[in-house]
Amino acid sequence: MKVDGIFAGGGVRGLAFAGALNVLEKKGIEFERVAGTSAGAVTAAFISAGFTGGEIYDLLSEMDLKQLLDPRRAMFPFPFLRWLTMYRKIGLYKGSEFENWLIEVLKRKNVSTFEDLPEGSLKMVASDITNGRYVVLPDDLPMYGRIPEKFSVARAIRMSCSIPFFFEPVKIYDGRVKASYIVDGGVLSNFPMWIYKKRNQKRLTRPVLGFRLSPELEETQPRKIKNAMQFTYAMVETMRTAHDQRYISRDLAKDVVFIPVQGVKTTDFALTDEQKKNLVLQGEMHTEAFLKKWSH
Repeated sequence: MKVDGIFAGGGVRGLAFAGALNVLEKKGIEFERVAGTSAGAVTAAFISAGFTGGEIYDLLSEMDLKQLLDPRRAMFPFPFLRWLTMYRKIGLYKGSEFENWLIEVLKRKNVSTFEDLPEGSLKMVASDITNGRYVVLPDDLPMYGRIPEKFSVARAIRMSCSIPFFFEPVKIYDGRVKASYIVDGGVLSNFPMWIYKKRNQKRLTRPVLGFRLSPELEETQPRKIKNAMQFTYAMVETMRTAHDQRYISRDLAKDVVFIPVQGVKTTDFALTDEQKKNLVLQGEMHTEAFLKKWSH
């Protein structure tokens, strides 16, 4: 059975998607097209390149994820002045090690640029905070003077995964030497179900399956707000999720696998082997439960 897949962002918790893929493969469900944001973009790209769920798990379990973090060498010895360096570069980590790792991994499947993938099989979402718009990669690259087919898949993933203030934003120039700052797609659309499934669309070429690292809609709890920090966090989370929450409410939620990952933070790159295995188990368990009641 062929489906189109949408994968949400969620940082290192995205390892749970490997478990979901294991179940789908056993059920004979294959992806024709895939799309994703941030961690979901990583998963979507690996699927499009030909990796199985087991291979994705092996990739992430065989390495120390902290190796993907490359802090910029501080110019100053004092903590406050080091913070100024981060302030100037707008990120704790350069992101170069992460991108280089992606390049090497994709080479195993002979993938470098989008022309190495089946046409239209992969789309990723990033956020252009300079121009205040989301960017669908590779479709929107001509706006920046780039040829979509010739663009690096690893660079596109890096753009979609640029968690604000954690990884440095990616700067892309439009040919007039004007730089646009590109950050994590989750800033504007963490779960881009809209790419392949339009609301009230009656006929689809094939079913669309979504995968989210969150509870089901009715289980989402109000946020506690007792101080400025909690208020700021709640405001950012609302900006990040409100659009997607409204879009998938009820009529589309029946086609979404909700994987309520608990106890793991988005940027917890120090996952233990046990935590990695548990994430995969969560993905398998909730996907199995979903497929038993899914009507497509």
